[in-house]
Parts: sequence; C-alpha cells; structure tokens
Amino acid sequence: MGCFQSKVAGPLPPNDAAALPADNPADPEAANGGADGGDAADDKEAVKRAVPVFREFALAELRAATKGFSADLIVSESGEKAPNVVYRGRLDGGRLIAVKRFSRLSWPDPQQFLAEAAGVGKVRHKRLVNLIGCCAEGDERLLVAEYMPNDTLSKHLFHWDKQPLPWEMRLRVAHFIAQALDHCNAENRKIYHDLNAYRVLFDEEGDPRLSSFGLMKNSRDGKSYSTNLAYTPPEFLRTGRVIPESVIYSYGTVLLDLLSGKHIPPSHALDLIRGNNILLLMDSSLEGQYANEDATKLVDLASKCLQFEARDRPNIKYLLSSVGPLQKQKEVASHVLMGITKAASVLPAILSPLGKACSVMDLTAVHDILLKTGYKDDEGAENELSFQEWTQQVQEMLNTKKFGDIAFRDKDFKTAIDYYSKLVAMMSAPSATVFARRSFSYLMNEQAELALRDAMQAQVCMPEWPTAFYLQALALSKLGMETDAQDMLNDGATFEAKKQNSWRS
Repeated sequence: MGCFQSKVAGPLPPNDAAALPADNPADPEAANGGADGGDAADDKEAVKRAVPVFREFALAELRAATKGFSADLIVSESGEKAPNVVYRGRLDGGRLIAVKRFSRLSWPDPQQFLAEAAGVGKVRHKRLVNLIGCCAEGDERLLVAEYMPNDTLSKHLFHWDKQPLPWEMRLRVAHFIAQALDHCNAENRKIYHDLNAYRVLFDEEGDPRLSSFGLMKNSRDGKSYSTNLAYTPPEFLRTGRVIPESVIYSYGTVLLDLLSGKHIPPSHALDLIRGNNILLLMDSSLEGQYANEDATKLVDLASKCLQFEARDRPNIKYLLSSVGPLQKQKEVASHVLMGITKAASVLPAILSPLGKACSVMDLTAVHDILLKTGYKDDEGAENELSFQEWTQQVQEMLNTKKFGDIAFRDKDFKTAIDYYSKLVAMMSAPSATVFARRSFSYLMNEQAELALRDAMQAQVCMPEWPTAFYLQALALSKLGMETDAQDMLNDGATFEAKKQNSWRS
C-alpha cells in the first residue's frame, strides 16, 4: 500500500506534459477482440495519444525505477542468464515500464546507440510494444518500453498453468504479429531480429503485441539471432546476414509454435508436412477446436514461409491475406479467449461515497463531495493558517485561499489552480485539502499526471487519508492505468475501514 513515491518531484518538463496519455487511450478494437477495420492514420494517431513521447532517460531515473536493477524485478524468462536482461520498473508518475539492459560495451559508441534507439522509437503501432525511451550513460545502454503484464507467447504455449492457448487465440496472434510486421515494413523497418515466441507479449487487454526490442540488434556488431541455430534462416547460416525475407522465415517458425504447442525444428516439421502427417504436427490439446481445412491452410502458410530459398517465400501482405480470414471470433475480447481476469473489474467491498464516485469516474459527484467536506479533514493537522501570528502575510494567504475556494466552487478550475498554486508557494506546510482540490482541478483541465502528483502530495501530508488514495485512483484511471487505479481504490477503502473501526472503538 501507499503512494508511488514518498516525495513529489518538481514540475513536469514541457515534453512530459505533451506526452500525457489521453483520457481513454484504450484501442477501440479491444472491445471486439481487435477485429480489422479503422483507418491506419487514425490508429497511428491513437497510439501517439496513448503512449508517451520517446525521450532520453537519466540513468538515475531508471536505476530508481528498477530499485537499483534488482534481481527481484527481472522479467526475462532466462533470468539473469539472459545476455541482455529485461527488468520491470515503475516511473515516478506511476507508469510501469520494461527496461532492457544491454551487456556492457555492447554499443561502444553512445551516439550510435542513441540514434538507433531514436529511430526505433519513431515506429509506433497498436500491435507493437512501443519503445518510449533510452539511456546511454557511461557503460550503460538501456532501452525503455511499455510494460506488458500478461507474459509472453512462449509462456502461454509451452509453460501454461491453467489452460492451453485456444485455437482462436493462436490465430489472433498470427494475424496481429503479421499486422505489426506490415507496419514496420511501411515505416521502412524491414529487418526484425530474432522473431520468436519470446518476442510476442500480451498487454492488459490480453492482446498480443510484438516487442519493439527486436527492431534493434543486440549490439552494434553482434549477432542478430540468439536462438538455437536449428531455427535460424538458412541465409543467415550461410552469410551471417539478415534480409527482409529472413523475417518471413522466422514468422514461419512462430506458426510452427502456434500449431504444435512446442518447439519443433523447421526441418523436422517440413518432413511431417511433406509426408502428410499434419496430425502429428498439431498440438493434441487443440483437439475439437479447429476445422481441418483451417489447420491445413495455416500449415501450408508455415511451409511457404520456411522455404530454403529466400525468393520463394511469400511477402508480408500475403501473410495478412492468409491469416486474416481464418479468424472466426473477432468480436470476442482477447482476455476472454485467454481466460484472463482483469483486476480493474473487481471493486472493493466497502467504498465511501467519494470512493464510489472515483471508481465510476463521476466527476460531478467528486466535486460536490470535496465541496461539502471542505477543510474538516485538516482539523488537528499542523496548519500555518490556524497557528501563525496574525500578520499581513497571513492575511494575504487567507485571501488567496478564499479566492481559490470560490473559483473551485464555481468550477472555474483554471483560476482555482492559479490561486492554489500561489497558496502552495506561500505556505511552508500546505494543507492536504489544498493539494486535493488542486489535484481535482488539474484533472478537470486534462492534466492527469499533475493531478496524480498533487494527490500523492496530499498523501504525504496525511499518509492515511482515504481522499488522497481515491484521487490517485481517479488520476490513474484517466492515464489508462486501471490496475494501479484499482490498487489505490483498495488502499483507500482499507484506510476508510480502519478509520470507521477506530471511531466504533
């Protein structure tokens, strides 16, 4: 429990303010399982609104976000043994991130690394795990991407706990990854390094996305393939070079994974296909879930992708036209197909009127409750307005507070922000209520991250104040961070119950 940081940082730099996610950044296709449709330009614009602007991070910021690159936060499936370890982290504003830490001196020239990373950072799409930043300080070379909470395709195919990945979800993976590769092609990023089941991750909605990390080599002069040589394209084994057709070959190996539910070397799979032993290739756990005709089409596509000669392989447009029509349940959301329970749908058992209003984003009710509550929760807290000697400075503070409260009451939130900001600057210990009111005012002016910071500062003033937690939940929901918003609602409800129990006793 508790806020994301114990001390609020200074004002956001201009670039961060511009990078704030929109109020409802969820992809419109998520509700219908990511079905096709919609203009590509609209999709691109939606991603721009939902994902922070690519920027260069300070090493200290990423070190703090990963708790000093703690081994407990490693999310690479090979753990610390991975050549380039990936960590889960949390930025000051609460956003979860994935941080890829390259082995020392993988990129000796920091400027080359920054330039490469910035190029990848420009490639944005709803089917990609988008890159949001990088860092090159000293020997450290780090990439920062969106965090995907629902594991990798490898985990769901080869190491599942509750249920195997359903056939319809496997088709969706094949289609969405083809869409991601098609977009990369359109952005002139035709080389994707080491496409495999570890590079496909599932977001909060359960939708599969292709990691942007694969758009960058593991080092300036390093190998492009780290998987078993049995799965690498023939031309790479011959020349050590990767060409666009190599990506098609690797896509074929992913299709084999989806069909079989296990790692099968392409040479062995092709022998089964040529011998018409398709049933031996198919994952037995999928029995009864697919039409033989659909399975045959996917097997045939895999066979075409795995041709020895690069020129004999299909292009990405062919992949799209082949896997798109196979989907039969486009209207079913991915998290439903996968059996993933979304935490945000579960509300605490006991919520105060303010907590309920925040949970359903009823901003009118939140405003009314904050007005009615006034400053009574500050009573007993150290407050300069109450205890300082009566001086001209105090009179000025009282007037500033009065004008801020009037603007807040009249829903003139821009003016309220101005007066409350002056009040915060004048007082050495501003009240939690002032921060709460300014937080809500920021929220009403579409400045959700500033609202989050003020809500956290209110919690610093009063560590167990439910209102501070509920306002954090409201701001996090506005930022599209539903899981974290749910945590804040639960924390607020916990302190609410604690307060009520203390009254009863």
